Amino acid sequence: MSGMKKLFIPALIVLATLVTLSNCSKGGGGGNGSCSEAAIQVTTTPAVNSTEPAAPGPNFSLAVNITGGFPSAGATIDVKARPDGNNTPFFTSSVNAVSGVNNFSITNTPASTTCIVEITITSKSCNTNKWTGSYRYSRK
Repeated sequence: MSGMKKLFIPALIVLATLVTLSNCSKGGGGGNGSCSEAAIQVTTTPAVNSTEPAAPGPNFSLAVNITGGFPSAGATIDVKARPDGNNTPFFTSSVNAVSGVNNFSITNTPASTTCIVEITITSKSCNTNKWTGSYRYSRK
């Protein structure tokens, strides 16, 4: 039985170490691993995951409304518009959001091309508290 004890104790130590390392790697936060902010919630007009009908343009409105989890330190809203199938944006904007409603005017939309608008909102105090969404539109 003493041989069994010799194997049991090291096995228990290894198991405890694995459980501890597993729990440490599951941090839920920003750069310091201690983010406790509520998740950012957003509505947009046009709506995320929609495809808007072709319109005259060349400028198109976008409203981004942070409806919940607005970080106390504020957030950064990044908007990029690019032709579908092309990673080079023709429009980019980055603003520091201090309130829930933020309006954008997407300019210089190319004619007769389906475009994608990508929106990313990142908390200023917790870089892992992030919201992303996109929609498609086109100019006649």
